[in-house]
Order: sequence, then structure tokens, then C-alpha cells
Amino acid sequence: MDKLLIALDVPTGGEALQLADALRGSVGGFKIGNQLFTAEGPVIVRTLAAKGDRVFLDLKFHDIPNTVAGGVAAATSLGAWMVNVHASGGVKMMQAAADAARRTAAAEGRPAPRVIAVTVLTSMNAETLSETGVGTPVIEQVSRLARLAQQAGLDGVVASPQETSVIRALCGDQFDIVTPGIRGGAAAKSKDDQERTMSPGQAIAAGASYIVVGRPIIAAPDPRAAAEQIADEIRSAGRR
Repeated sequence: MDKLLIALDVPTGGEALQLADALRGSVGGFKIGNQLFTAEGPVIVRTLAAKGDRVFLDLKFHDIPNTVAGGVAAATSLGAWMVNVHASGGVKMMQAAADAARRTAAAEGRPAPRVIAVTVLTSMNAETLSETGVGTPVIEQVSRLARLAQQAGLDGVVASPQETSVIRALCGDQFDIVTPGIRGGAAAKSKDDQERTMSPGQAIAAGASYIVVGRPIIAAPDPRAAAEQIADEIRSAGRR
């Protein structure tokens, strides 16, 4: 199921590789975030990429353009399939990221990773967004940042499933929309620390390119069975 990405939010490389081995063939790829990357470093990306897995390196780069370009270039050399930056870093920063990915990939003879931008974290709502000094509604901020990312030449954005249909209408069918924070349906009842959520089927029906699921799968007694249940829900939504 190409649209389903699994967040390997576990403390060790051994646990991550065990999960990947159990889930490979049932899912579309694996997300490596700050916890696992900080614990294991680049080797975990290289190891999964060498096995043929699509690796979404979720480090949310947000710095001056030159620094972000260096990070994205390094991620490209590791074999990452997708990397992300924060859209709030601005157009120049995002352009630097996209240019670094394409330039490094061309120099090394490898496919360029998808470069996407985080809009508003799925743990945030209107109140927490306002705390940062942004007084506009969440949907307006997400839309503004999605348009900036497209203007900068990025391949897509990360946004909550609740904003997916609006982004799809704004940015077209070829723009990737990656939706984390999936809860409900086959992804369990609890939303944990997520504020803006949907079920897997709802997210796909709204226009998501990929959904990212972590705890509902990796904490399940049988992660593969949990992943296959969500994959079935995604397939059903795609046929509607």
C-alpha cells in the first residue's frame, strides 16, 4: 500500500529494523524522525534505503538557507526518498532546499528526494497558533504556507487531513500532501497529542497523497495486522 507510511518512532535501531522487517510489503515506506535519527544517526537511513525501502527523513529543517541546503544535500546522499523543511522558513530557504536536493542527486546519479514543507503542526490548534503570534485561522495559515511552498518549487507539504481538500484545490493534483496525525477508524480511537485529525479513509478521500501512521500501528499487538487493516481502509476510500 504505497500511500501508507509508518512512523518508526522507537528508541533504537534494532526495534526500528524489526518493525520494518515485519511491515515490509504491507506499507509504502518508513518515516524516521528526530527520536530515532538522534539515537542511531545516518546509518539507520542508509540501512533501510539499502533494503529498497522508501525513507521519509522527517527532521523538519528550519534554519538559514545555506544551513538547510547542507542538511538536505546530506539527506539526499543518504538515500532518503523524502525530506521536509518548515515552510515558515520562507521562500529563499525552501528554494535552497529544493536546489540542494536536485543538485546533489544529479551529481551522485541518484533520484532526487521529494522535498516537502511542514505547514502547521498537527498538534496545534487556533489557540496554540495564536501563542506564536499568528492570529489568523489555522486554515488560512496552512493555505498561505502551502502556496509559498509551491512557489518555491517544492514537491508538496505536510498538513493535517482537515486542510487537505483546501490545499488540493489551491495547489492542484500533482502537489504532494502528506498527512500525519491519523487517528480514528482503523487507526484507533485515541487522538493522543494530535488536535486536527481524521481517520485513514477520510484523509485519503479528502485528497491526501500519503498518510503517516505511528502509534496505532507500532504499539499494536500485531503491527502487520494493524497496518493491513489501515491499508484496506485506504483502498476502500480510494474506490469511492
